[in-house]
Amino acid sequence: YLGGSILFARVFGALLKKKDITEGTRDGNPGTANAFAKGGFLCGALTLTFDLLKGFLPVFLYLRREPSALLALVIAAPVLGHIFPVFFRFRGGKGIATTFGCLLGLLPMYKPACALAFFFIFFSLVLRISPHFYRTLVTYLCTEVALFFLADSFSIWIGFTVISLTVTVRLLTSREEKAALEVKPLWMH
Repeated sequence: YLGGSILFARVFGALLKKKDITEGTRDGNPGTANAFAKGGFLCGALTLTFDLLKGFLPVFLYLRREPSALLALVIAAPVLGHIFPVFFRFRGGKGIATTFGCLLGLLPMYKPACALAFFFIFFSLVLRISPHFYRTLVTYLCTEVALFFLADSFSIWIGFTVISLTVTVRLLTSREEKAALEVKPLWMH
């Protein structure tokens, strides 16, 4: 949780650009997209890398021990920290990159990370849902259902359930303007 509470977009924005990269953004989100947009390529790349790592490392290292029912908590904790960071008055990011990091930490169990990636790609390119707010909600919901059937352990599904609920709360309470839902198949663009 504490590692997840380090918001690398803010850290690298301050180090590399000497500014808060969330200022003047639509959503005020301290995440990868705003790090790239406001901080430049290096700031964005470092933010993405470290947000992935803060999810990946705890899960990966935990699984090298004898895993127990605590796996669900270990999977969810970095995302909880990212969304509700103790170091930033519990106002954090959306947790998408950190979620991917947590799921990649399950390797060689690849199904959870592949399911999340599949649905993000599917709803971005094939059946395009916009704006991103709705795409993320639908992606997490579909991944939740898929993992119920695909996850190699019940703890993985529970961990992702906690992540999904937390991401949903974060999105619903975001100050981001929520434009009308639009769904377009690839062939209608």
